Amino acid sequence: MSGTVTRPLRLGVLGTSSIARRRTLPTAVAAPEVELVAVAGRSAQKAAEFAERFGCAAEADLASVLARPDVEAVYVSTPTALHHTWAARALRAGKHVLVEKPIGVTAQEARELTELARERGLVLRENFMFLHHPQHAFAADLLRRGRLGRLSTMQAAFCIPPLPADDIRYSPGMGGGALLDVGVYPLRAAQLLLGTGLRVAGAVLRTRARDGLDLSGQALLVSPSGVLVNVTFGFEHAYTSTYSLWGDTARLTVTRAFTPQPAHQPVLVLEEQDHEERFTLPAADQLRSCLAEFAAAVRRGEAGGSGAETEWLGSAVAGMELVDAVNEVAVRVPVGDGREERD
Repeated sequence: MSGTVTRPLRLGVLGTSSIARRRTLPTAVAAPEVELVAVAGRSAQKAAEFAERFGCAAEADLASVLARPDVEAVYVSTPTALHHTWAARALRAGKHVLVEKPIGVTAQEARELTELARERGLVLRENFMFLHHPQHAFAADLLRRGRLGRLSTMQAAFCIPPLPADDIRYSPGMGGGALLDVGVYPLRAAQLLLGTGLRVAGAVLRTRARDGLDLSGQALLVSPSGVLVNVTFGFEHAYTSTYSLWGDTARLTVTRAFTPQPAHQPVLVLEEQDHEERFTLPAADQLRSCLAEFAAAVRRGEAGGSGAETEWLGSAVAGMELVDAVNEVAVRVPVGDGREERD
């Protein structure tokens, strides 16, 4: 029995970020759906190191990657503040785009990119890896089948310890801050599980006194059906990556919700009044699935105006609208960053 062999998607890389080096590119070179063609970044030396490590060409600058006729799509992993600029340039150059999350720094940037993808008939995806992990579909199915009873509350958190002082996520001018880096995950999880129409009812941000950069925060959202959502995020905590769905008959908890390693076997815990049930799921490589689905969408010709891609684009915009709303309503609490005492 014979089948059609689909050639790999020829991918260029714009940016030499830590996530590209540690996760995305090692997975890409091992994925048969993708072929790395060229890489460029703000540092020519770093781009050369990436090229040698991942077996592709090094270009002098990002524009040179876009000019290559053998590049069909690009992965944008520049600093967050430059996501919009380079994703837009790539789309105008006729390239499909997988842009590192978040898609931009405001909802307006997201709208501009999604409209450009529609106009050009190109695939534009945001690299939210966790959306491709089957544990969330399993959680959604338990909810849909009524295992939790009537849902009233969702709690979600993504927090990490303080970063090195020179980490780009501490740079306000480069799109830094906890909300854009880790806060977008629990917000997007609420979208995934509760659907559209979420509203931000209140928020608070702990901000660095010297420049206003958000170090951590919490937000309260409400769904159209009245489900209350509490999200917590930040750079000031012991690591946690979790959410729980709480109904009137049971509570479901998902740990390692956003960044599970490929070999990790998720264990979802369902707690009832007098019973606890644990669901151990198979390990899954969410990044591998993300790259494969991006390549498949390109090969199927699912451009920005198609049904499936319209949903992806709409979710990206809605996610950034929540970010804007958190920023708009947040009470800001200036704090030190813990470094002054050590200087």
